[in-house]
Amino acid sequence: MTDSLNPAGNHAASNDSASAAQDRFARFDDLRSAAPYEVVTQVQVEDHKVGGHTIAVMTMVSEKEGHPATLGPAGLLNFGRAAEEQVKRAGAGEIDAIAVTGTGRTFAAGADLSTIRTLTDPEDGRLLAELGHVAYDVIADADVPSFAFINGQSLGGGFETALACDYRTVNTSVRALGLPEAGLGLIPGWGGVYRFPRLVGIENGLKVMLENPLKGNRFLNGSQLAEMGGANIAFGPENFLQDSLEWAASVLDGTAPEAQRELEDPSEPEVSARWDAALKYARGLVQKATHAETRPAPTALLDTLDANRSMTQKESGALEVDKLAYLMFTPAFQNTIYSFLELFQARAKRPAGVPDVEPQKISKVGVVGAGLMAAQLALVFAQKLQVPVVMTDMDEQRAQAGLDHVAGYLAKNVERGRMKEEDARAIQGLITAGTDKGVYADADFVIEAVFEEIGVKQQVFREVEQIVRPDAILATNTSSLSVKEMAEVLEHPERLVGFHFFNPVAQMPLIEIVRGPETSDQVLATAFAAAKSLGKTAVLVKDAPAFVVNRLLLLLLGLVMDAFDQGMDPHEADTALDPLGLPMSPFDLLAMVGLPVAQHVAETLHSSFPERFPLSKNLQTLIDNKVTSIWSKDENGRKFIPEENLALLERGDATITQDELLTTVLDALATEIRIMLDEGVVAGPQDIDLCMILGAGWPQHLGGITPFLDQSGASERTNGAPFGAWSLPTSSK
Repeated sequence: MTDSLNPAGNHAASNDSASAAQDRFARFDDLRSAAPYEVVTQVQVEDHKVGGHTIAVMTMVSEKEGHPATLGPAGLLNFGRAAEEQVKRAGAGEIDAIAVTGTGRTFAAGADLSTIRTLTDPEDGRLLAELGHVAYDVIADADVPSFAFINGQSLGGGFETALACDYRTVNTSVRALGLPEAGLGLIPGWGGVYRFPRLVGIENGLKVMLENPLKGNRFLNGSQLAEMGGANIAFGPENFLQDSLEWAASVLDGTAPEAQRELEDPSEPEVSARWDAALKYARGLVQKATHAETRPAPTALLDTLDANRSMTQKESGALEVDKLAYLMFTPAFQNTIYSFLELFQARAKRPAGVPDVEPQKISKVGVVGAGLMAAQLALVFAQKLQVPVVMTDMDEQRAQAGLDHVAGYLAKNVERGRMKEEDARAIQGLITAGTDKGVYADADFVIEAVFEEIGVKQQVFREVEQIVRPDAILATNTSSLSVKEMAEVLEHPERLVGFHFFNPVAQMPLIEIVRGPETSDQVLATAFAAAKSLGKTAVLVKDAPAFVVNRLLLLLLGLVMDAFDQGMDPHEADTALDPLGLPMSPFDLLAMVGLPVAQHVAETLHSSFPERFPLSKNLQTLIDNKVTSIWSKDENGRKFIPEENLALLERGDATITQDELLTTVLDALATEIRIMLDEGVVAGPQDIDLCMILGAGWPQHLGGITPFLDQSGASERTNGAPFGAWSLPTSSK
């Protein structure tokens, strides 16, 4: 076995024989059997003669057409052995350089996460971690220059392939580059955590490896990578390969000034001070943002960065192997990959219940209302569909306020550099507002965003149906009311569908699509097609009170408020659910939603399920007294409830611990989800998980709400069995 302090070995290999190469990789061959479903990446080699030089180009190609190149055990072995062969050829004088590239729009999409996820033996995990180093260091240690021609998407382990090379070119059209591992529960452990910050500086390194993954997996584009110093030079897509080859030849000639890159040395006092400051800031960010006790990867990343400051790359490799081998088997990684693969890659792209019917074309959209929510809807329809959008409201003043909101939003995005001024003008030109509902006569899709009261919405649809074409689709943005009841006033109830956005509309990725009892297949298919065009993830839900997200959130909020009403300390009540890692505490969420809105939904649920959904009289009292938030803040930002507000409330003297409240909430959620599944509110637990992650901010590293309830024991306690959307692998050791 290779020296444990040096898992990548010392492979300056210009004189290696074929048998030595075989020996280097032989101990990894059995890993293939641990990944029987791997979509294997092959490596094709072609020599290119440029400027008197011969450059061997290794192209990574998936064995499955249309599948991006990913790197599991077999793919890494193919890459490593192909690289060995080129190193041998270089030693024989057959080639002058080695280059690596991909096909189509992909360089290498990254490690094969589905393979890593299904590993059950920790020793296999360690071997896979080591294999990445062994394969990539063949390139890194070659006696001839090596180049990465980053033609397309390059993430994680795929991006580390490029980092192992001496030089990098990048295609300016590439939109997804980075090291997102910390957001997935791992670290860039095939050399990236060592090489990247030394290449681009610790500040840029932490931005790409830590901040971007924790902020919704943001990525770099090709130009940004070059500007940061992660690529030596950027070329346009038209002649990318040829331009890269010619530039590589100029490097070999010594005539390429862009080739000069001075790596950052953390041992230098000035650089060390910057690393100190950057790592200190990053640890504060992690502690504040990620619930470090349940999400170990960000801390492991920072610990590795801190430790490898005084290490060689080979020594750092040994540490990275240790970290990866551990992180692969943490619940945080397994849960995150369930979220990523099962929910975002599978369920979100192929939602359950979509009819196999051709959707209608939407060429014009109507929005009933011109308030804040209506203006947001108008903006997203105009921006994403690029079609005219008309809003109406009761008077010209309200209509103009809606247009003003649109203009303000667009101006802010232009000011922040998120949108070009000409694009903003074009979007604004698509949106009009007035008082005459006759503008809906030629609309294909009309959605209401009026007051959340069944009678008001029925009246809107009664009026609009008399104006629109027979084939026009009517949609409601209701957050809790019955689509069936709204449809009862229509001559054609089959044209009505629930289309529930979440606030803020531009940022929240979820739409709950609600099928009423008579909603037609074509209407439903059009709703799903529209959601996709809007860049949203749609989940089909049954016409049930508050649907999915609001039903579960209001259950949670109601139980916390009930504990407070019974006498629980407000700070303890508001922090009892911290282990769930939700974006904000229950009382802060109530304030954000608005106490009246939350109470309205709570009343809807209480009237349907009084035994399971408590209704707080104290919350109504606060609303009646125009109190907008349970918490106030003192001059130091500390939360407190003003005495005058406390005096309004009727509270008990019950002693409830945080653990008791947490257990109560988890058991209630498990019970409610079981009821929802039995009632067919959604097709399966994956839909509930997807809804809660995208609509409520449920942390991905907890794997969705149903796996969390399984792992906490709540599913067994209440239902006698887990939901079983995903089970953690068990070690064979």
